[in-house]
Amino acid sequence: MADVNMGAVPVAELWRGGVLEGVHLGHAVICDGQGVVEAWGNPGAVIFPRSSCKMIQALPLLETGAAAARGLSDAHLALSCASHQGAALHVEMAGRWIADLGLTEADLRCGAHEPMDRDERDRLICSHEKPCQLHNNCSGKHSGFLTVTQHLKAGPEYVEIDHPLQKAIRAATEEVCGETVAGWGVDGCSAPNFAMTMEGLARGMAKFAVAREGHGAREAAMHRLARAMGAYPELVAGEGRACTELMRAMGGRVAIKTGAEAVFVAILPEKGLGIALKVVDGGTRASEAAIAHLLVRAGVLEAGHPATVKRLNPVQRNWRGIETGVLRLAPGFG
Repeated sequence: MADVNMGAVPVAELWRGGVLEGVHLGHAVICDGQGVVEAWGNPGAVIFPRSSCKMIQALPLLETGAAAARGLSDAHLALSCASHQGAALHVEMAGRWIADLGLTEADLRCGAHEPMDRDERDRLICSHEKPCQLHNNCSGKHSGFLTVTQHLKAGPEYVEIDHPLQKAIRAATEEVCGETVAGWGVDGCSAPNFAMTMEGLARGMAKFAVAREGHGAREAAMHRLARAMGAYPELVAGEGRACTELMRAMGGRVAIKTGAEAVFVAILPEKGLGIALKVVDGGTRASEAAIAHLLVRAGVLEAGHPATVKRLNPVQRNWRGIETGVLRLAPGFG
């Protein structure tokens, strides 16, 4: 089993005053329905996909019939795949979803944290309120988890590794990614996260990309989830976030999802391609630059779009607004 450092290559470089100051190493793999098309770094490097795999974790929501039984919309499915800002629209939608199940915020198992959305954070401070679990960036995913749990009449501790829901997610992960998981750990939201190779993650995204309706329950579920993400980019992340802005820039034709520690995936249905990207040091500035570049290179994102320019070769500035350096893609990457 190759660890995340093994075979990593330069992905992005930080330059200051004409001197190379730092280098971000990583891996990237592009797959089609048949296998690896291109790779940089080590396709066999084992990583935790973190939140980038939420569309895989959402498969049981559709495949068990839970989504249909509850009449969930594509907006619900997009929120189930989200790492959202905790803005009012995210919190309110997750709250309504939980209430429709006859449950309360206390039934969630994701934990509470301060929202990333500034307006909602300021509202909480000014009203002397504490953040709740609905503000957690994974509350949409956990709302989906509760929907499946209730549908299966399973126990309330749905984040436990031996819970029927997590067993279903592990099975879906191995089937979609085409490999046995390399292990598991506890994610920030308390749910299990299954380790896999870079190639496995890219292979899984390619399967989402080529999935079509009318070809069985699994493909129908993958097809619907990917398109729900593209249709509701504001629910998948939030204003100012790379996932939201880049999906909008691509007109919803591509679904992309970030994960903690600088993981990114992309589902390109028109190209039949899946992309997996990991920056070893967890540097989000590098993963955003790299995924933007790979999407431009694939012909699905305009290089001159403001959302692209914001992330490709971004100028670094200090607190006074003075230009101090630039982040550039490393020679030979992409």
